[in-house]
Amino acid sequence: MYEPNVVGDWQEYDEHAGLRVRVHRLEPAEPPRGRDDAADGLTYFCLRVTVENRGRRHLGVHLEDGQIDVRIGPDGESAFLDWRNSQFIEGFDVYPLRRATAVLYAAGTEASLSLVDVQVQLRVEEEWTERRLWSGGIGVHEGPAGTQQSAVRDSLAHQVSVFLRDQAEEGTA
Repeated sequence: MYEPNVVGDWQEYDEHAGLRVRVHRLEPAEPPRGRDDAADGLTYFCLRVTVENRGRRHLGVHLEDGQIDVRIGPDGESAFLDWRNSQFIEGFDVYPLRRATAVLYAAGTEASLSLVDVQVQLRVEEEWTERRLWSGGIGVHEGPAGTQQSAVRDSLAHQVSVFLRDQAEEGTA
């Protein structure tokens, strides 16, 4: 069974030794070049997707529009993606022990932002990787479950975090 990552978790790719990715810093933020007219009445937020190379050779990485899908709320509605303000990784060679980060600006109804799912599909050396999913939300803090606010203890992101931590503890005997 495939379990989603929690925002802030690293995900390694077996097919590319040493390559790992994470979605992190999901937070409310205004776009640097101003709001898009199509996002009128919506609340903006920002997230980062970082690709890290812990392998022995450089890897050409592409993370452009269409390779990141952001869904919000319990019904998984598509968030408004502000491509004009976002910064992608377009054909960048990530050398060993280096990182590259894409910054994405999106918007949605404020009530839906407590549940945000981000799906990422990298292209590495002209090959597509499997899609990976991260779950989180605005107001859900990254890090151990003990540091999260009590108001979000019953949220899906918290439940996923607890599940993944319990699974990791079972496997480390």
